[in-house]
Amino acid sequence: MGAGKIITRLCVNLCRLAVSLTFIFSGYVKAVDPLGTQYKLQDYLEVLQLAQYIPDYLTLAASVLLGAAEFCLGVFLLFAIRRRLVTRLILLFMAVMTPLTLWLAVDNPIEDCGCFGDAVVLTNWETFYKNVALLAASVLLAMRPPMMPKFVSYANQWIVVNFTILFILVSSGLSLYTLPPFDFRPYHVGANIKEGMEIPEGAPLPEFETTFILEKDGVRKEFTIDNYPDSTWTFIDSKTIQTAEGYVPPIHDFSIQATDGSADITDSVLNHKGYAFLLVSPHLEYADDSNFGEIDGIYEYSLDRKYPFYALTASTDEAIRHWRDITGAEYNFYHTDETTLKTVIRSNPGLLLIKDGTVIGKWSHNDLPELDEKSPALEKTEYGTMTGHSAMTKISRILLWYILPLVLLSLADRTWQFTRWIRQKEHSNKIYQLLKGKKKNEKENCSR
Repeated sequence: MGAGKIITRLCVNLCRLAVSLTFIFSGYVKAVDPLGTQYKLQDYLEVLQLAQYIPDYLTLAASVLLGAAEFCLGVFLLFAIRRRLVTRLILLFMAVMTPLTLWLAVDNPIEDCGCFGDAVVLTNWETFYKNVALLAASVLLAMRPPMMPKFVSYANQWIVVNFTILFILVSSGLSLYTLPPFDFRPYHVGANIKEGMEIPEGAPLPEFETTFILEKDGVRKEFTIDNYPDSTWTFIDSKTIQTAEGYVPPIHDFSIQATDGSADITDSVLNHKGYAFLLVSPHLEYADDSNFGEIDGIYEYSLDRKYPFYALTASTDEAIRHWRDITGAEYNFYHTDETTLKTVIRSNPGLLLIKDGTVIGKWSHNDLPELDEKSPALEKTEYGTMTGHSAMTKISRILLWYILPLVLLSLADRTWQFTRWIRQKEHSNKIYQLLKGKKKNEKENCSR
C-alpha cells in the first residue's frame, strides 16, 4: 500500500470518527429532550410564519424523529454499516443544514440554532463554520466509503441497527413520560435561582453609544457625547445602540406576578426560608389533567405542613378558571413568562420543590412524589433532599445498557471472523498439501 493511500485512508477514518461522534452527540441530546427540540422547531416555524399551520403533535413527532435519525446515522457511520447509503444520507443532511445555518448567521432570526440542544450553545456563525467542516468531511466520506473498515460483519449488522433504533426511541419515550435524564438548563436540581440571576462583581456590563442629531442654519449633523456642540445647535433627535452585550446571567427572565398584576412576589418566593412547591404549566389549555388528584393531594399536604404552594402559568384568566372547573383546584395561580416556564421543566404540568431558593426536586405530572396528609415532614422523606442521580451514574447506565452490549458484540463478531479466517486458512493449506502430495506421487510414478 502506497504512502498516499495510507494518508487518504487515515483522513477518511478521522473524518468518520469526527462526523459520527458529532451526529451521535447531537442526536442524543435532541432525542432525550424531545420537548426542547419541539420548542426549537416551533421557533423556526414562527420565523417562517408557518406555526399556525403545523399542529403540535407533528412538531413533537418531528423532534423525536430528527434526534433519532441523527443518532442512528452517527452510530451506523461509526460501525461502517451500509457505508455507501449512510455516507450519502449524511452528505444530503449536511447539504441541507449548511445553507440553513448560513441564513441563520446572516439574518440572525434565532439566536441559537439548537443543534446541540441546551448542552452546548453555539453562536450562529460558530454553527455555520462547524457545519462547513462537517460538510467537507461528509464529501470525503461519500467519495471513499470502502476505506472505512467494518466493526461488525454484514451478517450481524441487523443487531446493531435494531438495537440502536430501539434504544433511542425508548430513550425519547421515557424522557417524554418523565423528564430528560440530563438537565443542562439553569433550573437544574441543585441550582439556586436567585444566585443564577445575579451579576458577579467585576463582570462586564452592557455598553451603549448614544448619537445626537442636531441642526444649525438648516444643516443637520450627528454628534456623540464626546463632541457635543455648543448651545447654538438645536436638538432634533437621538438614537442609542448597544455596542457590547456584557455579562448576561444564566437566569435573567424569572419573575412571579399576581394574575391581576398587582404585585411581584419573586423576591418573597426566592428568599423564603424552607420548602416551597412550584406547580409549573406554560399553558393550562394543553396541560395534562389526568393526575390532578395527585396534585391536589400534594397541595393539601402543603397546607397541613405550612409549605407555600404556587401555581405558575402564562395562561389567561379564562384558562385558569377552566382548569379550576375541571380539576377543582384551590391553589393560587401566578403569571410567569411562557418561555421561562418551558425552560424550567419539560412537563406540562410539572412540579418543582425548592428550599431556600434552591431547586432540590423536579417531577413530571406522570411521576409525582407520593405525599398526602399522612406523610411526614419533607425533611423526613426522600423528597426533602436533593433528588436524582449524578451525571456519572447516568452516563454509567448508558454505558451499561447500550455501549457495553455493542462493544461485546463487536469483540465477539471480530473473534468469530478471525477464527473463521483461521479455519479457512487451515482448510486451504490442507487442500494445498493434498494437491502437492498428489503431484509428487504422479512424478514418482512417471519416473518409474
